[in-house]
Amino acid sequence: MRLSIVIVNYNVEHFLEHCLYSVQKALKDIDAEMFVVDNNSVDGSIAMIKDKFPQVKLIENKENVGFAKANNQAIRISKGEYVLLLNPDTVVEEDTFVKCLDFMDSHQDCGGLGVKMIDGNGKILKESKRGFPTPWVCFCKMSGLIKIFPHSKRYAGYYMGDISYNQTHQVDILAGAFMLIRKVCLDKVGLLDETFFMYGEDIDLSYRITKGGYKNYYFADTRIIHYKGESTKKGSLNYVYTFYNAMDIFAKKHLSKKQTFFFSLIIKMAIWLRAFVAFFARIFKKILLPLIDFIVLYVCFYLLEKFWATTYWNDVDYYPKHYLYFAIPCYIVILLFSIYISGGYSKKFKPMKILSGVFFGMITLLVFYSLMPASLRYSRAMVLMGSIMTFFTLLIGRYVLHFIKKGHWTMENDDENAYVIVGDKQETQRVTQLLRNTNLKPEFIGLVSCQENEDRNYFLGNINQMEDILRIYKINQVIFCSKNLSQSKIINIMSKLSKTSVTFTIVPEVADFIIGSNNINTPTDIYVMNVNNINSEDNRRKKRLFDFTTSLVLLIATPILIFIEKKPFRAIKNNFLVLLSIKTYVGYNDKDDNMKELPQLKKSVFSTQNNIKNITLDNQTLHRLNLIYARNYSFLTDLDIVIKNLRNI
Repeated sequence: MRLSIVIVNYNVEHFLEHCLYSVQKALKDIDAEMFVVDNNSVDGSIAMIKDKFPQVKLIENKENVGFAKANNQAIRISKGEYVLLLNPDTVVEEDTFVKCLDFMDSHQDCGGLGVKMIDGNGKILKESKRGFPTPWVCFCKMSGLIKIFPHSKRYAGYYMGDISYNQTHQVDILAGAFMLIRKVCLDKVGLLDETFFMYGEDIDLSYRITKGGYKNYYFADTRIIHYKGESTKKGSLNYVYTFYNAMDIFAKKHLSKKQTFFFSLIIKMAIWLRAFVAFFARIFKKILLPLIDFIVLYVCFYLLEKFWATTYWNDVDYYPKHYLYFAIPCYIVILLFSIYISGGYSKKFKPMKILSGVFFGMITLLVFYSLMPASLRYSRAMVLMGSIMTFFTLLIGRYVLHFIKKGHWTMENDDENAYVIVGDKQETQRVTQLLRNTNLKPEFIGLVSCQENEDRNYFLGNINQMEDILRIYKINQVIFCSKNLSQSKIINIMSKLSKTSVTFTIVPEVADFIIGSNNINTPTDIYVMNVNNINSEDNRRKKRLFDFTTSLVLLIATPILIFIEKKPFRAIKNNFLVLLSIKTYVGYNDKDDNMKELPQLKKSVFSTQNNIKNITLDNQTLHRLNLIYARNYSFLTDLDIVIKNLRNI
């Protein structure tokens, strides 16, 4: 057999399908075999392969074993004279394999071959040819010297910039996206090093090929498309850490101790630099919309002030300058802060949240206005008109942003409900029928097994794959079958998914209803309730706001409370710790042996047990109290506990 093609797939079904079609065409008249090693995908890849490409030799892994190990699984049973490691997000030309095999046949010193790669926009990918990553080469890349001197042999060694992309040439490193290797060479130098989970294994193997007496070549006479970055989020901090950690493993394996020291130093600097940039990028991303709102509202308030001064007071300069420079910015900050508290900056846009935020902000402004001395009471009308203007300005602004992002004005499609139901086969069937009988009109219902050994023809995947399932199928509603899952397990999953915007619902072991609290659907008396998880975006914000406000009030009231508190100095200390977000006022009872299963909270001043006096509770009851608190959080619960235990802060 001439050729064995190995493709490792992880949740890129549509790219894989396109890739396999192109491979089929390119294999015409070539004696070859195709392997696809699937690393526990949940996007339908396996079903697609079985249905459309039955000739493919499919290896189904029950977990993501990494790129190197997955490739090795297929290489060990391959029969080809040559082995091609190919990414699933690639497309090959019809004559790619013929040309590459002819070159390998005519160059017996060639152990590995790479080709010209272009991205989805037709641009040549620089990693088509790469030099050996010495500390100097890596420094030039990470310092940006390679961009300043892109064709210099001295400074652009990482991408071998002195060699034309149209020139076939010997290179140091092959790209793992397309790596054609002579089988006898692999037998001599060994398979991919499974120490590398992802990234770096291509560099390691390329280096070992040259150490084994063979050469690596960049072949310029054929091209492939590589949709770079579709399989991984290359801009993420996790990618940066994984990539540079792989480089560190390579350095320790192949370089001298002196070289390894400098190499590791450069790598650690790069990781910290990217982490620093990523940290401030996240902060900037969070404050960008409020900052834009502030600027737009300031312009609107300025124009309103000039209009009102001219038309009502007949004096364009009626209001003093410090009104523009101090009072108006304060108005806007209070209004925006109130909108934030009301959830107006949540991922899911709701006009009522902005309206309630503006309303409470306006009330706050009017209260402060009434407390100000007469010399600082500029205009009650400006507060009222400015608040109304704020609501309509932000409302219009959100619709404009939505149109820019989505291309349409209506937001109904954003509320489409995509569900997954978690349980066994019998329970998920029952709940699916119940859900279809409601007026919720689900756009999509997917089933997730509560066991690892799921039926892949029936379930999308299992509970260990929930994050991938939510991302790939754009799920916004998760329903748990309590018959199959313990409360602890449900809370644990919710905690892991807390950073997503999904809503959670629990179905009890009853045949005719889904238990819940905020949506009542009359058909067949079905009740749907959303779980108010403590780790949801809104609740994290509310809890922190409650802690901040309460600690501030208690610290201000210290001269009075010092005569009430049993341990006043300890109370002052705790109030400061809560203010600084080191502690929270209410949390779990830390005597619960199963507390690790719950969503993480800061160390607390009080626990849910503080409202139960003079009763010793067993561990099971303590855990249940903690579960109830985590699953159905309300800041009113925190307020009640703090008030009742004020003397013991």
